[in-house]
Amino acid sequence: MNHLIAPSILAADFANLQRDIELINNSEADWVHVDIMDGVFVPNISFGFPVVKAVNKHAKKPLDVHLMIVEPDRYLKNFKEAGAAGITVHYEVCPNLHRTIQYIKELGCRAGVALNPHTPVALLEDIIADLDMVLIMSVNPGFGGQRFIEHTYKKLKDIKALSGRHNPGLLIEVDGGVDEKNIAKLVEAGANVLVAGNSVFSAADPAAAIAYLKKPVASPGL
Repeated sequence: MNHLIAPSILAADFANLQRDIELINNSEADWVHVDIMDGVFVPNISFGFPVVKAVNKHAKKPLDVHLMIVEPDRYLKNFKEAGAAGITVHYEVCPNLHRTIQYIKELGCRAGVALNPHTPVALLEDIIADLDMVLIMSVNPGFGGQRFIEHTYKKLKDIKALSGRHNPGLLIEVDGGVDEKNIAKLVEAGANVLVAGNSVFSAADPAAAIAYLKKPVASPGL
């Protein structure tokens, strides 16, 4: 499949959020990535249900909601009602991960699990068949604009191999430091959904930046 691009509104201009959502609507982007941070699991606070509802009011692309919060089960229904098409929770904060994933699916949302840079891919072996998506964090979660962690390529290859054995249709998302310099290598390593924040919204022409990231990547050897 061709890879998907999900611009992260964490890097958008919050004073002109409707304008930036409409920019995404009119671009070649596939999803709108929404990072929810609680100041507990990660050292930052982003936004909550009212902002997600406001984004959903204007967005014409599906909302890809990434919960970087503790006790996500308490809020899953709220995010569904706010407009989430997909909800991703972190492995590190879900003691009953199977139950959490089943609840997300019962709500009618795409169910994803995110792994922090230090969390091994092998920990997902017993649940990967139940997942719609895995999100590999290529920076430590909490802030945009961080340096890309090179070990990400190996993790992408590992999760691709694991999905090949248990869930060939798995979406593999990568978030953090994605730009025009590394997108081809990320796709070749196994990523098929790419979150881009600063590389889009700090560009002189964000729509052109999205179009560049969306361009097909040649398979190795072609």
